Amino acid sequence: MIRKSVIIIIIALLCLMAVRCRMVFLPNQEELIAEETKELIVVGFSQLGAESDWRSANTESMRSTFTEENGYQLIFEDGQQKQSNQIMAIRTFIQQDVDYIVLAPVTETGWDTVLQEAKDAEIPVIIVDRMVNVSDDSLFTCWVGSDFELEGKKAAEWLNQYTIKKGIDPASLHIVNIQGTIGASAQIGRTKGLADAARTNGWDLMAEATGDFTQAKGKEVMESLLKQYHNINVVYCENDNEALGAIKAIEAAGKKAGSDIARGEIMVISFDGVNQEALGYVLDDKITCIAECNPLHGPRVRAVIELLEEGKTPDKFSYVNEKIFSADETVTTLEVDGITCEVTILKENPSDRQEDRKEQ
Repeated sequence: MIRKSVIIIIIALLCLMAVRCRMVFLPNQEELIAEETKELIVVGFSQLGAESDWRSANTESMRSTFTEENGYQLIFEDGQQKQSNQIMAIRTFIQQDVDYIVLAPVTETGWDTVLQEAKDAEIPVIIVDRMVNVSDDSLFTCWVGSDFELEGKKAAEWLNQYTIKKGIDPASLHIVNIQGTIGASAQIGRTKGLADAARTNGWDLMAEATGDFTQAKGKEVMESLLKQYHNINVVYCENDNEALGAIKAIEAAGKKAGSDIARGEIMVISFDGVNQEALGYVLDDKITCIAECNPLHGPRVRAVIELLEEGKTPDKFSYVNEKIFSADETVTTLEVDGITCEVTILKENPSDRQEDRKEQ
């Protein structure tokens, strides 16, 4: 009996030693996860929504850039077109103590308080695409995106040069503008580019109405405008999705989208150059020209973060170089703000161009 008790005690001691050895040499699951992620740079990205093909491409660029293979952990939040959702996401990122916050804001205003909270937490904030209008620029580290007013100026100057070379009386242009989401940087800049040109060149800018950057709303607005105005000959759509919707409405009304204004066609001008159908419509002359808006901001934001990681200071504002596309060879160069812009004449399959954007 004594011998049996001794054996039991010895076995218990061996089990205890094994447990202690496991505790010393084998970390628990939480320790393993911490070990795996401690070297990753954590980025919280608040995307405003998924209203267009441009936005989807922008999101995919961020997702494919900030991967574990590249040394990052991306926390993605879709704001679903609501600023309140984005503010909540930023506050969650702060609580999670992320390394960087990336914000694609739904509108320009209303960010001071939450960005101050991020600054107090010493988390750099990088703004992408649309800008923010804040009382103190130090509330964000830098901004990466497009010069939307310049995009508008280029599209408007293309139209101006086209009318000059075709001998079209500027006063005979009857234009409607299907705007983007009101208050968004892209809407503000592109609307201003057209409005300024209309005043300068004597165009008849008959109406402005928001299409919210969506195809469905673009179609709805165009249907309404065609009923109100019977002499429309130019439609300025502030993104490709709106243009696709507008063309459906034009064709449903028995009219033709095309560049031959003198023969009663309705010229469609657009922005982005991401949607494959829209690029195909350029080749078919349903969309006469597109001012590019490059969505591939992921690598640009990563370059900013790498500079910050090295202790360097990135440029406060980083603008993307962008093109203007047409299949019509009437206009080949533009002079905008003292800069000569070459017009890219599309002749090939639009999908062949996608890799070119990644290099810009």
